[in-house]
Amino acid sequence: MRVDILTLFPRLFDGFKEETLIKRALLNGCLDLHIWNLRSWARSKHQQVDDTPFGGGPGMILKPEPIFEALDDLLQDRNSKPLVVYFSPSGKLLRQSTLNELCEAENLIFICGRYKGVDQRVLDNLVDCEISIGDFVLSGGELPAMVTLEGITRLIPGVINDIESATSDSHYKGLLEGPLYTRPEEYRSLNVPDILLSGDHAKIADWRREKSFEITRTRRPDLWKQFIKNVPAEEK
Repeated sequence: MRVDILTLFPRLFDGFKEETLIKRALLNGCLDLHIWNLRSWARSKHQQVDDTPFGGGPGMILKPEPIFEALDDLLQDRNSKPLVVYFSPSGKLLRQSTLNELCEAENLIFICGRYKGVDQRVLDNLVDCEISIGDFVLSGGELPAMVTLEGITRLIPGVINDIESATSDSHYKGLLEGPLYTRPEEYRSLNVPDILLSGDHAKIADWRREKSFEITRTRRPDLWKQFIKNVPAEEK
């Protein structure tokens, strides 16, 4: 997978690329990551990329020219058109299903906004998908880009040693994961549930599934409602 990221602050990604899953994905060739400084496509002497909004109002807007010209360059010599993602509070909420879909793409371009956002002509003509990571506002799209890339990368075969670990995580199948325990069996008079020590894998699987149902019903009734709606009765 190739991912290109357009940002005004490329150094924000320096540490991100050098740690954990992203570093592993880069080293083993599963991920081809390119971070681009949007100012490289600015026309003015001072590399200005923003301007005041037409019609008045507070804040600054990212100009269309640098983004259009950056995409012109990045789209050259591609076998297929990349999926262009812009991070915005107005975008659709990022979910595990979204990450699963993005993971199927061979090429992605992330546009990290700043200030009040981008000129609408960018959204209307270049962007395929707007994504929000929650109902709040950040100063730019860099952190959402990292969140999204981390979520995608861990799904790429060869990045995580135990892919079953990823496919059993919360949200992967529309449910929250149940409680997890590890050694020691007893700590400060707090004990691991007997069922997990029984060795009966069928009963353990049933217990984990029921706990997953219970936690999802209690903490995320919206997810539970969607799960009940979409999953065949014999699988519930």
